[in-house]
Amino acid sequence: MSDKFYVTTPIYYPSGRYHIGTAYTTVLADSMKRYHKLKGKDCYMLTGADEHGQKIEKKAKEAGKTPQEYVDEMAVMAKELWANMKIDYDDFIRTTDKRHEEVVQKIFDRFLQQGDIYKGQYEGWYCIPCETFFTETQLVDGKCPDCGREVELMKEESYFFNMKKYANRLLKYYEDHPNFIKPEYRKNEMINNFIKPGLEDLCVSRTSFDWGIPVTKDPKHVVYVWLDALTNYITALGYLSEDETRFQKYWPADLQIVGKDIARFHLIYWPIFLMALDLPLPKTILVHNWIMMKDGKMSKSKGNVIYPETLIERYGLDSVRYFLLREMPVSQDGIFSPEAFVERYNFDLCNDLSNLLNRTISMVNKYFEGNIPAYNGTPNEVDKELEEYALAQIEAFEEKWNNYEIANSIQEIWNLIARTNKYIDETMPWALAKEEQTKKLQSCMYHLVENLRKIAILISPFMEETANNIFRQLGIEKIDMKNWKNLKTYDTIEKTKVIPKGEPIFMRLNAEEEVDFLKKVMKGE
Repeated sequence: MSDKFYVTTPIYYPSGRYHIGTAYTTVLADSMKRYHKLKGKDCYMLTGADEHGQKIEKKAKEAGKTPQEYVDEMAVMAKELWANMKIDYDDFIRTTDKRHEEVVQKIFDRFLQQGDIYKGQYEGWYCIPCETFFTETQLVDGKCPDCGREVELMKEESYFFNMKKYANRLLKYYEDHPNFIKPEYRKNEMINNFIKPGLEDLCVSRTSFDWGIPVTKDPKHVVYVWLDALTNYITALGYLSEDETRFQKYWPADLQIVGKDIARFHLIYWPIFLMALDLPLPKTILVHNWIMMKDGKMSKSKGNVIYPETLIERYGLDSVRYFLLREMPVSQDGIFSPEAFVERYNFDLCNDLSNLLNRTISMVNKYFEGNIPAYNGTPNEVDKELEEYALAQIEAFEEKWNNYEIANSIQEIWNLIARTNKYIDETMPWALAKEEQTKKLQSCMYHLVENLRKIAILISPFMEETANNIFRQLGIEKIDMKNWKNLKTYDTIEKTKVIPKGEPIFMRLNAEEEVDFLKKVMKGE
């Protein structure tokens, strides 16, 4: 198994505030990095901003700014959001960075020399927001098949990448590498919808605007978005620079996470570019679906947009990160609704997790003056069954998490929380104390604390603040007791004392009030 882990998000188009759909991708990548870091790997995470193109030029003009001024402001906003969400990225690449632009020009020149790129005339329909060309037959009711907006008829001199040259090689790669695309049905979409019908050559330069990277040998052309944007994953590591140390260390990427709207570009064009550069392909590209509203996609005009900052300010960061990962199945669209958010908060976080911690802290204080009893090494039948169940849930979590079944993997943690709550009812510590069954009571308290320790470790990749709060209340300070390597043992806690009085980590919400608040926020009120 590799001792490094390189994960990337797409570089985002700087259009202002990012809604929770965009935040999902980055939270997922961040959680993946934290998980592998807990397991002792050398981890690196990349995110950034896609800052060139006609739509940026147009947005900047509408705002009365130069394109560079516009994207500089947007980059600050993006970094502020990721800081607010405690995204632990290692690099924030911008396609206006000199380090990126210089390497893109080198890549373009190499493709020209290899005969992968040729000059021609493009005439067809173009969607500015999607930065994508379409043929007449690809349009839906005369509009963009991806976003439904109006398209423009374009005619200009362009350079094209010969995609057909690599089509069979790409199909063979799909066949030989079953883990390359997750979920698998995305691979079939690419094959049946784009490759088998005849892969179109890709337009890789434009002359109708100049906000982009000039082609070195033909500067009236600027490099078109997908050759510019997609190569960020290697330019950020120093590919073709004076120092390729980081590139040699981390490439190929272990995981690249993208939304379904840009699946085609990452599953077809990106691997072909890498093949043309004679570079290894990412180990896995994970394509997730969208977070939808009950009435469809998020839209200001519909009055159904929700921003992560709003949720964080009112409910705390961890509740937002939990909801995004728990409610969003990777292989199908997830639904955000005020009712679902409040319900997850009240039932999963408050009733299940917070109450379990509070009850445990209270009983350890009541029966043992806050001192966690030692593990006796010979659990009774009820305790042994709990241990076996916990270890089975940890295995199930790891299996599903490693297979990118994120929502289902988190459910395994909550199964463990539910089982531990049930354990209190089964063992009835109050009855054990009354009957002076001290050994059984000691074992009961130890197992409750130990399961909470395990739960804190399991949630720490995506709920770090909550995990640290649990450790603090349990009096767990030693780093070894917080490590993944000690997750599957039941003899870790020694001479530890809980805090004198439990502190609720989540307070129950007034469901009616909070649902009403969220609905007003979504309407812009």
